[in-house]
Amino acid sequence: MLIEGRIVLGLVEKVKVNGHEVLARIDTGAKKNSISKELVKKFGFGKPIKKMKIRTSTGKERRDVLEGELEIGGRKIKTLFNTANRSHMKYPVLIGREVLTQGFLIDPNKKQK
Repeated sequence: MLIEGRIVLGLVEKVKVNGHEVLARIDTGAKKNSISKELVKKFGFGKPIKKMKIRTSTGKERRDVLEGELEIGGRKIKTLFNTANRSHMKYPVLIGREVLTQGFLIDPNKKQK
């Protein structure tokens, strides 16, 4: 769905990361994207391009940062993902504001298809 030229997303969306479909959590409270370390090799990521300090709910961590392709709402975007242990979380990918500010609106009532 489009509103004022923007793609409307729900809180959970099917996305493709490097061509692999996965459910992702849409998180307006997060600045960066994050991907589970378990998916990095499976999704064909190369070597980390840098390390970055990331502020988390439990403090700060240094994480590897990878470059990849994200397809969300029918749009393909080259973006960065930091790696995290997301094995204890429901969704292996988190999409943050750096992507969401590129023409997306969030509707918490929208159900994932």
